[in-house]
Amino acid sequence: MQGSKGVRNMDDNLIIRGIEFESRLWVGTGKYKDFNETKMAIEASGADVVTVAVRRVNIIDRKSENLLDYIDPGKYKILPNTAGCYTVEDALRYARLAREAGISDLIKLEVIGDEKTLFPDTWGLLQATEILAKEGFIVLPYTNDDPIMAKRLADAGAAAIMPLGAPIGSGLGIRNPYNLKIILETVKLPIVVDAGVGTASDAAIAMELGCDAVLINTAIAGAKDPIAMAEAMKHAVIAGRLAYKAGRIPKKLYATASSPIEGML
Repeated sequence: MQGSKGVRNMDDNLIIRGIEFESRLWVGTGKYKDFNETKMAIEASGADVVTVAVRRVNIIDRKSENLLDYIDPGKYKILPNTAGCYTVEDALRYARLAREAGISDLIKLEVIGDEKTLFPDTWGLLQATEILAKEGFIVLPYTNDDPIMAKRLADAGAAAIMPLGAPIGSGLGIRNPYNLKIILETVKLPIVVDAGVGTASDAAIAMELGCDAVLINTAIAGAKDPIAMAEAMKHAVIAGRLAYKAGRIPKKLYATASSPIEGML
């Protein structure tokens, strides 16, 4: 039933631009107390995608202590991101640095528009997506849960769309499931919920809606027991995906007997 990492059926693997992902739970690397805790949490999560902020975490200079000393690029897909970039120029620079360092053609693209809320600058994000897509990057833009912008990003060459569930690090969960449902219906690309997940039930909800994956950092790294929470998120994503594929029963206002009485004497 489940793959080697206990994530799900191998024939249900997520594929983005020809790249096959063994896990629908992706994890971040920020906010842990040290690299060793980061490594343990990633292992407990069962994720095979690990995102790293090029601007904030040393993955380029191999002469000093490096996150990649703890995370084997042969085992995990390293997804560089442009967290902390407030301009198109900065986002482009760090995306190109990651590729030049041989990390990946994948890029989780962030162009932040506001320091307090960390909401995306969607206009700048759209520009950067178009430029990087033309340069051959596999662009995964982090954006608002706005169906119109999601469609524009898809048209600009994005390989997947990463709408927020709630503001980054807020732990508020999926605040607008209806917008996510519209995005899922109108954008024919993988949808990866990024930001806002607070606990396992939030991750399960995202997957039950039909989202293709969930990226989680703060909810794991900031938990009282990050290793246990990482494992909880793994199981939540498995359960949510299985429930989505199984198909839930319709919601009804009134009760329906579990044991039908038709045909009984």
